[in-house]
Amino acid sequence: MNPSISAAPVVAAGSAAGPASIGPGVGQGTAAGQAVEGIARQPEAEGKTRGTSSPSPASMEAPTIHGPVAALALLPANPFVR
Repeated sequence: MNPSISAAPVVAAGSAAGPASIGPGVGQGTAAGQAVEGIARQPEAEGKTRGTSSPSPASMEAPTIHGPVAALALLPANPFVR
């Protein structure tokens, strides 16, 4: 068996897990930065801004967790390895 065929799923899983983890991290940082900026501009709206921005990191965590899990779950499903 060609070693590059055996290594292809490992490379694909690694290249899928990286962006799946980096993208939501950037999104969470941007959302938190915008919330802090909004609180700095209008301190009287801190409670409303904090309450609105609190659930957003939780929804951004889903791709961070599911991306690498899906990549690792599909790792043994290589049709070229017997």
